[in-house]
Amino acid sequence: MLDVSTIEDPAAATATLDPLRNRMLAELHEPASAAGLAARLDLPRQKVNYHLRELEKLGLVTVAEERRWGGLTERLMVSRASSFVISPASLGDIAADPERCDDRLSAGYLIALAARLVREVGSLVEGARKARKSLATLSIDTVIRFRSPAERAEFTAELVACVHDLASRYHDESAPNGRNHRLIVGAHPVPLHSTRPGQPVHEDEPQGDSV
Repeated sequence: MLDVSTIEDPAAATATLDPLRNRMLAELHEPASAAGLAARLDLPRQKVNYHLRELEKLGLVTVAEERRWGGLTERLMVSRASSFVISPASLGDIAADPERCDDRLSAGYLIALAARLVREVGSLVEGARKARKSLATLSIDTVIRFRSPAERAEFTAELVACVHDLASRYHDESAPNGRNHRLIVGAHPVPLHSTRPGQPVHEDEPQGDSV
């Protein structure tokens, strides 16, 4: 089972948003038969079998094991991944695109950058898995508590200068065997209340230019 799987197929994306199929995927973190899953969900086995077949066609679940009981074969199914991310690629032409954002200091531009990151890295990861190769990536995630908006602005200026200096030192447009890498640096206020996937940020949280 994969840690994270990126979904590009609109039909697969729709399936994960269906309440019943979403719950089935959550239950299938561990292999289970249709009968076992039906008992857990308190649903008819035939109904569970139908949805499992559809999820299998979409590549969201796979066969973990097959057991033979006399002349019958029982299949244990498992989710393709522990968690899923729906790629903006599944939205086609209406997907967020940083090239369509005029204000590069806006929150919308940051969201569009994040969307492109999911789309590009998700596609690269799938390609690397099929080729049985590793994908070189870098992730940095930290929290900084600024004392004031002025210090946040100073930090931003220093960070931009630092990144510009590093990029100019290591970037070589003429390198014959080089490969371009995309570097994205972003910052946003941390929500006051922690949220998990599927939970909205509380509407009473402050918006705008607060520290």
